[in-house]
Amino acid sequence: MSTHGDANALLAEIESIGVDPERGGYTRPVFSEPELELREWFSRHAAARGLTVETDGNGILWAWWDADGASRRDVIVTGSHLDSVPGGGNFDGPLGVASALAAVDLLRDRGIAPVRPLAVAVFPEEEGSRFGIACLGSRLLAGVVAPEKVRALRDEGGRSYAEVSAGVGADPATIGPDLERLSAISAFVELHVEQGRGLADLDEPVALAGAIIAHGRWHVRIEGRGDHAGATRMADRQDPVVVAAETIRSLRVHTLVVDDARGTVGRIKVTPGGTNVIASAVDLWLDVRHRSEEAVRRIVSEVAAATGRAAEAEGCVATVTEQSFSPTVLFDPSLRERMQGVLPASPVLDTGAGHDAGVLAEIIPTGMLFVRNPTGSSHTPAETAEPDDVAAGVTALADVLEHLLTR
Repeated sequence: MSTHGDANALLAEIESIGVDPERGGYTRPVFSEPELELREWFSRHAAARGLTVETDGNGILWAWWDADGASRRDVIVTGSHLDSVPGGGNFDGPLGVASALAAVDLLRDRGIAPVRPLAVAVFPEEEGSRFGIACLGSRLLAGVVAPEKVRALRDEGGRSYAEVSAGVGADPATIGPDLERLSAISAFVELHVEQGRGLADLDEPVALAGAIIAHGRWHVRIEGRGDHAGATRMADRQDPVVVAAETIRSLRVHTLVVDDARGTVGRIKVTPGGTNVIASAVDLWLDVRHRSEEAVRRIVSEVAAATGRAAEAEGCVATVTEQSFSPTVLFDPSLRERMQGVLPASPVLDTGAGHDAGVLAEIIPTGMLFVRNPTGSSHTPAETAEPDDVAAGVTALADVLEHLLTR
């Protein structure tokens, strides 16, 4: 079956890659075999469309549609990511990549001759599911995370970013800011499946992004004393799991009292992890989000204080370390105004999810398109988009790109 101009067909091609038999959905961490297979899939399709594909020092793929007689300046960029959270869906990231390829087909079918170059970009480690920092590729590109810090990051298996990236043929010495590349970009438009029910409630297929609410990740480590579950009296224990329970309870309490805040503990590691063993340590990770940066930091501060009190009462030691923080992002109003001129019927929605477009918004004009997700679910196999809405997203993206590439 031809995939020309058909994002649904492109997505169908990859629906067997990275299937997670335990969690359901897809597990495609950066530099894993499934993610590398997806990168090759993208490169193959880009090359088949006559796009020139390159990989920069940060592992970002760039597929170029050059304009006749024009240098690679004043570039319009679209694209997204291919990695996933553990047990994620097939739309978060790949929809934007597949739609970008399909939009190129549609623009060519229309006979569009760009006056400036278009690049389709694929950013690695957007989810941060392997090395703990979301939007890692775009953060490196923009210079908002130190290369030496990234090279030292370790995955759950204890392997460093430097070691893992070198193992797949990348050079970890080359990572870091590329402001020259960014200075050549005049706009970045990212299409993404909506992570929420805004469009479903409005009965609309496509929306424009208004803002990304502030969000961050914090690592909580609680150290106690390991011991025998049967031989150690309750009064004699220094149990870090008890403290972790208070951390989780406190996060829920302090998040619920702030209107429209979100607080999550989605990952816990208990050491040594035996059923009949009192733990010696617990690691857990907080994800906190709200449109107000001050509200996010207040919630984390209150949770950290509650954790400290619980740790002292239990005879444990607790530390809370910020891993990443993204302030509220207001997408470029001038670019959004141009996009609204092209798509006047599309609503404008804020999002609680982070994106590469949000990281780059501090440096270059960025905008986003969202495609309806009828379940409202994301980071789960329940995430979906109807074929007609996927096609509507491709048309909307092509319309926006046509406007940006020809004026």
